[in-house]
Amino acid sequence: MNKILNIEPLAFPWKTQDPFLFCAYHRDEYPMGNSSMGLNSEQLKGRNIGQDFTIKDGWRMYHGSNIPGFPYHPHRGFETITINKEGVVDHSDSLGASGRFMAGDVQWMTAGKGIQHSEMFPLIEDNKGNPLEIFQIWLNLPKVSKMVAPHFKMLWNEDIPVVNHKDESNRTTSIQVIAGNLNKVHALKPTPDSWASIPENSVGVYTIKMEENANWILPKTRSEANRSVFFYKGSNIKIEGQTITSNHLIELLPNKDIAINNGNQEAYFLILEGKPIGEPVAQHGPFVMNTQEEIRQAMKDYGNTQFGGWPWTETEVVHSRDKGRFALHSDGKEEIR
Repeated sequence: MNKILNIEPLAFPWKTQDPFLFCAYHRDEYPMGNSSMGLNSEQLKGRNIGQDFTIKDGWRMYHGSNIPGFPYHPHRGFETITINKEGVVDHSDSLGASGRFMAGDVQWMTAGKGIQHSEMFPLIEDNKGNPLEIFQIWLNLPKVSKMVAPHFKMLWNEDIPVVNHKDESNRTTSIQVIAGNLNKVHALKPTPDSWASIPENSVGVYTIKMEENANWILPKTRSEANRSVFFYKGSNIKIEGQTITSNHLIELLPNKDIAINNGNQEAYFLILEGKPIGEPVAQHGPFVMNTQEEIRQAMKDYGNTQFGGWPWTETEVVHSRDKGRFALHSDGKEEIR
């Protein structure tokens, strides 16, 4: 039996399967920051400011004008999962919540009935480079949960379970268990209204690093699930005897153990899996509902309420350079790391 269902090159954004809607991988080699934790006018020359998605000098500005990132914008009807592997992400939202998270941390936000948020990448180092590496994942919400109250939580690096598997040659595969469970190691709880909050939905989000020539078996999940493996960095691997080079998406049978044999370089993967929601998807930019009528209502609601408005004086909100990792929630609760 062929356990590989599909292999195709990775293209921005990465192709996902239900219950996931979207996945973008960002790797930017930002230079040192100026006094405002941004870039100077000379560095910004030749860029399409506001829509800068083309790699130039090793980095992009995205929608930022002086500081790279994504200034305030609305969402409704789904969840965002932001996985930080390197660099700094500053969060602010229309509920008055804010935060800063760094390498190894994950932010999980339920947009629900509507929220505006900002994700900026301040260049806090002023005497060396500021590399950034993050994944931005959209996880759909079922119809019953699309209009729940917005909510976000932090999964801090120190708390996220990591499985370190040693193979027969004592080579290590490290798996960060962001959602789901792996070999009886359970992830932290997701947001309460998430599709991932129901164990029977078998939602799994894992980041994996394999040492050169390491061997590892990805354990099976429930047969109804979709399973996508994003091989984004490395040389080549073998799955069930088939050689696959990096920068490829691999869709696999969910209900079979999958043997992965790495080549002669470290290999890095993101794995997304889960039972599909199986409902109609209507999407218009940052709104994801079940029908076009619901999309029109979302646009009308946003026009009328701005999903609570924007309580910050800046559109590109960043926190002070010396601020550490923290999360300030809309109820006033603050987490400091």
